[in-house]
Amino acid sequence: MAELVRLEKVEEGPLAQINALLRQLSERVPPCTPELLRSIVESPTLELWVAKENGVIVGMGELVIALKPEGVIAQIEDIVVDEAHRGKGFGKMLSEKLIERARIRGARVVQLSSRPSRTAANVLYKKLGFKQHETNSYYLEL
Repeated sequence: MAELVRLEKVEEGPLAQINALLRQLSERVPPCTPELLRSIVESPTLELWVAKENGVIVGMGELVIALKPEGVIAQIEDIVVDEAHRGKGFGKMLSEKLIERARIRGARVVQLSSRPSRTAANVLYKKLGFKQHETNSYYLEL
């Protein structure tokens, strides 16, 4: 049975499952530490949601809330579903939950980015009403 839950405590099992998902998202992503996960679950501006099947985390996504001069902005980050569980609707469930939480938190817009190679994810985001806009995406390693 599938369920969505907000991660609210740090435990070794879920941390290992989250790190396995992060490796599927990108090889460049360093593993999450217990200290970092603790900061995440205690953060008032970040929500980490996981999809579970039979008690095992099979997907995850984050909602980041930012208060900016133009209002509350929500950013969806790191939606990933385990390769063995893709095509079962977990990505849609997570996306819809994060959008719902953004509304509840008062966001006026939800933003996300996704690599073009993540074809199924990009199709899903468009079905959910996201509009692609012309922009360059940059990052700087520190």
